[in-house]
Amino acid sequence: MTNTLSIKSSGQACGATVTGVDLSRPLDAECVADLRQAWLHYHVLSFPGQKLTSDDFEHFALNFGHFGNDTFFRPIAGRKHIAAVKREADETGPIFAEVFHSDWSFQKDPPAATLLYSLDIPPIGGDTLFANQQLALEKMPSELRAKLEGLTAIHSAEFGYSPTGIYADPKSQGSMAIEISDEAYERQPHPLFLEHPETGIPAIFSGVFSYIVGFEGMSDEDAMPLLVELSEWQKREEFIYRHQWEPDMLVMWDNRSVLHCATGGYEGHRRELHRITINS
Repeated sequence: MTNTLSIKSSGQACGATVTGVDLSRPLDAECVADLRQAWLHYHVLSFPGQKLTSDDFEHFALNFGHFGNDTFFRPIAGRKHIAAVKREADETGPIFAEVFHSDWSFQKDPPAATLLYSLDIPPIGGDTLFANQQLALEKMPSELRAKLEGLTAIHSAEFGYSPTGIYADPKSQGSMAIEISDEAYERQPHPLFLEHPETGIPAIFSGVFSYIVGFEGMSDEDAMPLLVELSEWQKREEFIYRHQWEPDMLVMWDNRSVLHCATGGYEGHRRELHRITINS
């Protein structure tokens, strides 16, 4: 491991803080390999005290794969692969992404990683919750697992980004650059339990009532109680890491092993982060 690189566990269900590295500079192969190993182990890595330009942000992200396709988001001016996650101080609509999910799981090839870089962080609130889905599957009661084993989940963006979704209302979009489309009604199947392609460890893939809308071969009536039971299990406190943001902090997480959820509590304050998704 690089001499100055330090990785400290959060002590919670996942997550670690990385110091001793300047992400604005090119990283050597050994450092990238160490960071990837830590990312796969802890699922969520945070890098405080990073002063990054948009170029720096993109260059660091590309150490871990190639740019993903950010469906339904318009990028920031002058960029193709950076989107803004922001909320102005006077907004009163719902908090964006305040439900557990794995980013863009409705795509055929969802992103492996998401990276967020903080520009404007309020003095209170705005934590991000991460739910370790490898741990959730490992600890799942045998009775519930027997009901879910072998099921294929149906994923769709309809709840959020369709003409009948929550963000079709401009008040719900707020200052977010969201594009509403009929494409959000499209369906994509994925096995509910997915083996991680790099570690081989299985996890529950994605979140209920965000992008999972049902199960293949099962009626909505039969699926609903099972979806509710699964959702309650996925977000139990024992699987959660609560991340507290600071300005100039980069956070990257593994969409294949964790869910994440935004929180509020910063009414009257502005908040802005920039986001990149990466496919493996």
